[in-house]
Amino acid sequence: QGHLVESGGGLVQPGGPPRLSCKAPRTITSAFNPSIMGWYRQAPGKERDLVATITGSGSTNYADSVKGRFTISRDNARKTVYLQMNGLTPGDTAVYYCDRALGDQTYWGRGTQVNVPS
Repeated sequence: QGHLVESGGGLVQPGGPPRLSCKAPRTITSAFNPSIMGWYRQAPGKERDLVATITGSGSTNYADSVKGRFTISRDNARKTVYLQMNGLTPGDTAVYYCDRALGDQTYWGRGTQVNVPS
């Protein structure tokens, strides 16, 4: 039920802003659709911080550090949430985690590493 799988990380290639994906293959649709989906990130030696969230109805919230650069979206039919990242800098290097929150339950993925070379 809480299984989340992130993908799309790696070394940022020139000309190719990455898009992260987070799938919830074992989550039933009736649980996924109303869930608040989020992306968080954790840089080495730092705490895990919020990047962006999106509600079931599509309302979004962003950390100030990524506003105007990152876009979170979701496809409920595919039970997937995305994070489009533009204007990346080395400061965006981190492990990016997906989470799903519904009521008092929160589920986390294992994370995907994004490396932005200096």
